Amino acid sequence: MDKVLISGYSGFVASNLAPYLMGQDLEVKGISRNKGEHTMSYDMLTRSEWNKTNVFIHLAGKAHDVKNTSDADAYKTVNTELSKTLFDQFLESNCTVFIYFSSVKAAADVVEGVLTEEVTPNPATPYGTSKLAAERYLLSKELPSDKRLYILRPCMIHGPGNKGNLTLLYNLIAKGIPYPLGSFENKRSFLSVGNLNFLVDQLIKKQPSSGIFNLADDDAISTKELVTLIGNSLDKRPLILSPPKGLVAGMARVGGFLRLPFSEEKVQKLTENYIVSNEKIKSILGVSLPHTTREGLLHTLASFKLRS
Repeated sequence: MDKVLISGYSGFVASNLAPYLMGQDLEVKGISRNKGEHTMSYDMLTRSEWNKTNVFIHLAGKAHDVKNTSDADAYKTVNTELSKTLFDQFLESNCTVFIYFSSVKAAADVVEGVLTEEVTPNPATPYGTSKLAAERYLLSKELPSDKRLYILRPCMIHGPGNKGNLTLLYNLIAKGIPYPLGSFENKRSFLSVGNLNFLVDQLIKKQPSSGIFNLADDDAISTKELVTLIGNSLDKRPLILSPPKGLVAGMARVGGFLRLPFSEEKVQKLTENYIVSNEKIKSILGVSLPHTTREGLLHTLASFKLRS
C-alpha cells in the first residue's frame, strides 16, 4: 500500500483529496503548521518519516490575496522557500514521488487563446512569481532515475468547503442582487475538486514521466453561464443586467478606491478570458475526466446551498 503525506492538510483541497485517496486504498497522513489529530508539524518531518512515505503532495502555500495586502516576502517565504526545503528533504530520502501544486498564475495572468504547458511563463503578481520561483528550483535539481516530480498548475479550483470568488458570486445571486456584467462575453476554465482528486490518484497509480501539467475541466464557460447555473441550483432566474462597459469600468474604479467588493480586479476576474488546456495530462495518463464542467459546478453549488 502506497503511503501518502500531504502538506497543507487543513486546507480546502486537502480536505477533499485526503478522504478520496483513502477511499482508493492509500494510507494518508497530513502535515501542517500545528500538530493535530491526524497531522504532524513540519519539525516532526524527520528523515525517518520521509523514508516511510512513498508519495509527498505539497499543497501548503499562501493563496493569492485579491485585496493585495500581502507583500512579496510573504509569498516567497511560504510558496518558494518552504517548497525548496521540502524538495531538498525529498531528494535525500527514499520517497519516490513529489507532487507540487503550483498554479496557472505561475505561467500567465493574462491568456491569449488557450494556455498550454509550452507557454513561456510570465507571471505578473508576487503570488505567481513565488510559485514560478519554486517550480524553477525544483526543476534545477538533478532528479534520480527512480524518482518522479509532477508540477501541477491548476486553474480555479472549486468544491465543497470552497470560500473563493465563486462563493461571493453565489451569495449575490442567492440574495437576488442583479448580475451587472451581462455586456461582457468571456470564457473561463474551472477545475472541480472531483476531477482534481481523480487526476492525482491516477498520477500516483501510473507514475508517468516527470513533467509540468495543467489541471482544468474539459470545457470553459462564460460568467453569464455560471450565473445561470447558480440560478438553476437555487431554483430561481437570476437578473442579468447589461450596462455599458465604460460605466462598469468607472464604477469599478470608484469601488476599488473605496475598498468595496466591486473593484477593478473583481470585474477583471469575472469578465476575462482564461482558457486552460488539460490535454497533456489526459494524454499521458490515458484517461477521460469523470465529471463535466457543469456537473462539477452544480455539485459545488449544491454544497453551498446545504451550508447556507
